Amino acid sequence: MLDDGNSCLDRGKYAAYLLAQLADSSNDKQGKDKMNLHEYQAKQLFNQYGVATPAGQMISSPHEIESALASIGGERWVVKAQVHSGGRGKAGGVKVADSATAVSQAVNSMLGSVLVTAQTTAEGLPVNKVWIEAPSSIARELYLAVLLDRATQRIAFMISAAGGMDIEEVAEKTPEAILTLYVDPLAGLQPYQCRQAGFFLQLSGNAFKQLQQLMQRLYQLYCEQDISLLEVNPLVVTEAGDLLALDAKINIDDNALYRHAELAELFDPTQENPVEVIAREFGLNYIALEGNVACMVNGAGLAMATMDLIQQQGGEPANFLDVGGGTTAERVAEAFKLILSDNKVKSILVNIFGGIVRCDLIAQGIIQAAKEVGLTLPVIVRLEGTNADLGRTLLAGSGMDLRVAQDLTEAAALAVAAAGE
Repeated sequence: MLDDGNSCLDRGKYAAYLLAQLADSSNDKQGKDKMNLHEYQAKQLFNQYGVATPAGQMISSPHEIESALASIGGERWVVKAQVHSGGRGKAGGVKVADSATAVSQAVNSMLGSVLVTAQTTAEGLPVNKVWIEAPSSIARELYLAVLLDRATQRIAFMISAAGGMDIEEVAEKTPEAILTLYVDPLAGLQPYQCRQAGFFLQLSGNAFKQLQQLMQRLYQLYCEQDISLLEVNPLVVTEAGDLLALDAKINIDDNALYRHAELAELFDPTQENPVEVIAREFGLNYIALEGNVACMVNGAGLAMATMDLIQQQGGEPANFLDVGGGTTAERVAEAFKLILSDNKVKSILVNIFGGIVRCDLIAQGIIQAAKEVGLTLPVIVRLEGTNADLGRTLLAGSGMDLRVAQDLTEAAALAVAAAGE
């Protein structure tokens, strides 16, 4: 069992691994078992738990600028585009304004635009909301994250004095600059661990005391709200010696949203692939990819194996699509519609293992969908399991160009070949 991350060896060994999880959670094509919050939403949660953040206000229209500035006060402001991505500053999504006119220019340039960062796809993300906040007098920038380390099955705090920087680069080049603290699930976060973090960051006075309170409150927030990732970068020490969360990132575990109706309402579908949002409504697990061979499979593990075989045969999968173990003909039809909404798709591979689901129902769904959408793309179907023979008979008698394969390798080869025709 690991210790509490006190040794340099542990930090060097595990920092890169944990930060890879952070990167996956930030990547638009990863971490689909979580729901992202906007910065302003995360800061509202911080405030509910007594974590200090700069005064600010969210706006979605230029008409709200005047009242927002009056509410915040001051003579300088920071304007931040609200998108589900890191790296906004380098992409022009964060601007400092020295006047109301400059704020107006920044807001108008952001609202309605599309922001492309290092963490988004080439299409970027739409900016429909902007966060305006008071600037902070910064003496130091720190880094703090809370996440689940699946290797140790414990909640981990990652702490560094290198806040405001690319933390992945810090982990690679100077792993000793990152402290990882593992929380015992029975004992919870201990005061000595908070003090250890304060000593590591070389804090003193109010900042040292506030760090202990901050860590305890973030740990409480993380546990009570079923958070999968919480990140503050940077966590700043102000010129007055106080701690302030200058930025806030929170991902909520999708599987726990039934316990948090108020958090589920914070979901912003504009920040997701529209097809993936539709898939969620029908109970389908869909992730768009870059290839041209579409997959429809029942079971996540089987879907991954199918995608691997497509690549082994020289093709590229166009999507990950798991229709689930208890699927219906109607759900299969909807899955086909999702696949065909991607104009990159040149062939479709259906790989179904009938355990809970009956292969004849899948075959009916395929035929129904093909008729509804006027299917012209080649479809290769591999059915095994419950009522597989009946399913293959239905496909053969449909009068449609639905090719039946006897095994998965053959099916993958046929799908890749068909995509290249």
